[in-house]
Amino acid sequence: MLKISIIESHSQRRVIVEGKLIALWVAELKTACERARADLEDRELVIDLKNVTAINPDGENLLLELMNQRVKFRCGVFTQHLLKELTRRRRGSIQNAD
Repeated sequence: MLKISIIESHSQRRVIVEGKLIALWVAELKTACERARADLEDRELVIDLKNVTAINPDGENLLLELMNQRVKFRCGVFTQHLLKELTRRRRGSIQNAD
């Protein structure tokens, strides 16, 4: 199960994600992020992953895609480690393309 909530403030729009980020739910989160990105004006988009309990490779690919779009993340230690690994993977693939 995956729960997605949107919290608005004057400085940011936060997408709060809770549950398992697995293949079944990746498209739903992608759509929610695309909608949340619309009409941000001067606010930043933050994806809050603190309550995500599992991420499979499909979820990792979506996070990598969001990272490439310069989305900010808020997360716990495990997910923060995963994001660092995805960053390394992204840098490696860019260097290999050169």
